[in-house]
Amino acid sequence: MECSQFSKYSWLDFFFTLLGVCTFLFDLGSDVWVAVDFFSRGDYFWCGTVVGFIAVSSAVVQMFSWLWYRYDRQLEDFRALTLTEDFLLRGRGRCCLNLLHIFQLGLFMRYITAIELGFQVWWKRKQGSEYAVYKTHDLSMLRLFETFFESTPQLTLMLYIIIRNNQASVVQWISVAASTISIAWMVLDYHRSLRSFLPEKAKMGYSSSVVYFLWNLLLIAPRVAAVAVFTSVFPQYLVLHFLALWLALFVWAWLQNTQFMDNAPGEWLYRAAVAFIWYFSWFNVADGKTRGRNVIYHSFMFVDSAILVATWGYYRDCVLTEAYAGTLVSVLPSAYLLGLLIKAFYYWFFHPRRWDLLPQSGQDVPDTQALSGKDDPDSHGDFRSMPVTPAPSHLQNRRMLNLAKNFYSAEPHPPYPSSANGTQQNPVI
Repeated sequence: MECSQFSKYSWLDFFFTLLGVCTFLFDLGSDVWVAVDFFSRGDYFWCGTVVGFIAVSSAVVQMFSWLWYRYDRQLEDFRALTLTEDFLLRGRGRCCLNLLHIFQLGLFMRYITAIELGFQVWWKRKQGSEYAVYKTHDLSMLRLFETFFESTPQLTLMLYIIIRNNQASVVQWISVAASTISIAWMVLDYHRSLRSFLPEKAKMGYSSSVVYFLWNLLLIAPRVAAVAVFTSVFPQYLVLHFLALWLALFVWAWLQNTQFMDNAPGEWLYRAAVAFIWYFSWFNVADGKTRGRNVIYHSFMFVDSAILVATWGYYRDCVLTEAYAGTLVSVLPSAYLLGLLIKAFYYWFFHPRRWDLLPQSGQDVPDTQALSGKDDPDSHGDFRSMPVTPAPSHLQNRRMLNLAKNFYSAEPHPPYPSSANGTQQNPVI
């Protein structure tokens, strides 16, 4: 066992799963609506761009989903707890599983199985609480990928069109605000999934959630806006700028020796995805001290964003942009710096100082031994999961557990075994 404690599956978890399905369908519907709107107005290029964002995002999510199913069914102790998964992961059903992912329905199928399992665990009081939590962790990570591969580029595109046309309707501004908040919220949801691996004292409460959401909002929004304003004056150089930074960030992820996936091809795919996310936002992917990497990343991104905004300020149309140019040039860097200050405040008052490896084989330990440093002052207000209890960990999500250890480590720890979700694997079939 790698961690003897985890969150029970509660009615709130089931509610958030249902809410996740609704938001997934709403996002899909809104994306299709935007594409159709561009097409109806004769903007075929923008219609194709939106469809391209949707296609790339969906393809990335489906690849990760399929790989995780492939890894998980090789576990010695794996057994499907829902009728849907029992059919899809065994025998001829595997062909259907492959087809579902080929037709971009893998994430939707995961939501169906999560609802089926959640209903069994919460309403019918059947066993499988840890597996239900396990499934929500995978969904959280997949939605994070979907958010940054689809929502963030689309938000950049929306801002670019507004700046280029020098006008925007109330609906467009509401859409921009909603998209920005949605991205920051998904980062918060991902972080809360990581926190679920920590002792109950370190769970994320209301105050820490608000602070975490706020600094992510203030860091992501100026970055997206900086890319958008630069694109409005030099659209032909955006791809070059993105590829140059993505390649550098990809190499940086490789140098950090990430260990998220369970084979080499999957790990390279993960590093490519990480580099894409880093283009807009930071998250830790490797163990060891992270302060230096944080400083390097945010310093580089602040300078890069400042250069993008300064380039726009120099080459912009002075007549059309006079009304808001000064405000934009001053607000974007200031918002980013404010986000960094709030982030420092969060790490000083709310972030667990380090992760101490818990004993193997299910031994429980006091919270004071499991986590050193300051506790979350409002941890009693955890609004996502019920109190944790000791339980067997063969179903704990090793992928997210690995990220949690990286995120909360202050010092390097021993490498994890070559297994999926904390359990030895059978030979690859």
